[in-house]
Parts: sequence; C-alpha cells; structure tokens
Amino acid sequence: MIKKNNLQELRKHCFGATIFSSEILNWIEEKNLWNIWVPKKYDGLELSLTEGLNQLKELARIDASLGWTITLCSGANYFIGNLEPQTAQKIFLENKSPVCLGGSGGVFGTAEKQGDYYIIAGKWRYATGAPYLTHFTLNAEILENGEQVQNDDGSPKVLSFVVPLKEVEIIEDWNTMGLKASATHSFKIDELKLHKSFSFLYNEFYLPQPIFKIPFSVFADLTLWVNYIGMAEHFLEEAHKIKSNQMLDDLENSISIFNKKISHYAQEIERKITNGSYFKTEFIEEIHAEASNSVKKLSENIIKIYPYLGVKASRENHPLNQIFLDYFTATQHHIFTKK
Repeated sequence: MIKKNNLQELRKHCFGATIFSSEILNWIEEKNLWNIWVPKKYDGLELSLTEGLNQLKELARIDASLGWTITLCSGANYFIGNLEPQTAQKIFLENKSPVCLGGSGGVFGTAEKQGDYYIIAGKWRYATGAPYLTHFTLNAEILENGEQVQNDDGSPKVLSFVVPLKEVEIIEDWNTMGLKASATHSFKIDELKLHKSFSFLYNEFYLPQPIFKIPFSVFADLTLWVNYIGMAEHFLEEAHKIKSNQMLDDLENSISIFNKKISHYAQEIERKITNGSYFKTEFIEEIHAEASNSVKKLSENIIKIYPYLGVKASRENHPLNQIFLDYFTATQHHIFTKK
C-alpha cells in the first residue's frame, strides 16, 4: 500500500517497471486518476482545465510512464462527453470495476454499416495502457454495401467507437527504449457487431461541463505538452544532484517560460468558455505551434546537458538514464512531429 502521495515510494514502484504493479494501479484507482475529466455525476473528479493540467504535469514529474499513461487514459475517459447519455451511463455507472478507456488515434480499421449496427474489423497500433484498460477506443473508416462512405468534401467518413475489453485481442508488441510501463501495445478486432450507440465524434458533445467545450485538438495539445515539461522537471531535479552549471540554468529558464505559457493558455481558454467566445483557428494553431516549439527547445536543452553528466547518468540503475529514454520515446508521438 502506497501512503498518500509519497513521492519516493511512487518512484520506487515505477522505476524500471515494464508494467505497473498492483500497488500503483490501486493507488491510481484510489485517487480516481483515470477520471480526472469525468463529471462528478459519473463518479469522476471533474477537474477544471488548469487543475487537470497541473495534476498531469506532477504525475509526469513523478515518473514519465505514470504521467503518460494517466494522461492518455484519462484523455480517453474524457470521451464520456462525446458518448450518447445512455451509453455513458452503461459504461461508467453500470460497471462494477473502475472504468479505464484507452486506444488508438490512428485510422487502421473499418466499420461496415448494417442497419443500427457496425461490423468492426482491423488492427490498431499504440494503445497506451493496454493491460490496464476496461474498454478500447478506435477510429475506423465507414463502409456501406462494401463501399467507402465519403463526407461532403470527398474525404473518407471516419467514426470513433468504444469497445469492451472482452471483444479485443491485445498484441504485446510495445518494445521501445522508454515509457515501458505505458505498455502501448497494438490490438485487433475480428468482425465485431457493435450497436451505433457506441460510436462517437471527437468534437460532438452531450455533456455541459466547461471542459467539453474545448476543441479536442487543443485539449490533446495541452495535456501532452505538460507531460514533456513534467519529465524535464524530473530530469532537472536529478541532474542537479550531479552538477550545477549554466546549461541547467538554461533548462530551468525554459521550463519556467513554458509553464507560464501553459498557465496563460489555460486561463484564456477558461475565460473564453465562461464568456461563450468562439475558438478561432488562429488561436488553436498558435497553441499547437507553441507546444511543438517548446518540446523541441526542451529536447535541445536535455541533449546539451546529458553528455556532461558522466557515465553515472547512463547506467541502467540511475534515474537520469530512465528519464532520458522515457522523454525521447515520448518525443516520437506524432502530435508534435507533424510537418
């Protein structure tokens, strides 16, 4: 049993783990961290954007896999706002065990429409937290009578779906240098018949809470951005134990600047929601550009520092080694690497 928020105890359980221990999973459930964004009506924490971002950054500072997994899985539980009310109730209130959604953002499969049902098939990559999930989320191209359904602009129609764990086959293929305990495996589904009520669209919401008025791309940018900052803060903390020089000061300054930017954006978003303001494309693109550039800057800072920390920092039993591997595995996420 982990006592409250004992930092060293949490890090001890996470360090070197390829999968989270029962102690960590129990701690997550006790703190209700899968449900950071879920309304209290559905037994969630219903945190504000600012509160939630601060929580996710702190988790990433404790351990990268811990922060990354909770960010992605709580981000999938966020889809409760996109689900039809009866579906949300069925998933979140009628399940005896804590609900944990997660899955893939890629469009790797198909859903053949047959009346009120879809026949889903395919293989999806990168489902963060696969061993911990109760339901999988996925995106699929829609087919009807064997033909691809198109949107008005001619692009393929895509819907998202929530599928119970029992209908999914997990493929244990996550073999990376870092974020090992995030267990971001692939999964596949063969000819599953699923009712249309388990489909949803990212930017179509049924719940009234302020968090669901944020464009999903902005929500995704901010929640992942704080993870990189949390990891960088952990790296800085451990690096200071070895040496102190100008390069560490540069990283500390970068972190301070980016923390202020995120705080500013979160407050501005909350103000817009309160005032009923429209989210302009320019504002959305500005946040994405700032997040992308800040991750690049943090990467440059860390790469500049690492060669001067000595062999000690490269040993497999040293926290700096794991943080370095975790951070640069996280940089491979497509969200901030798109050209």
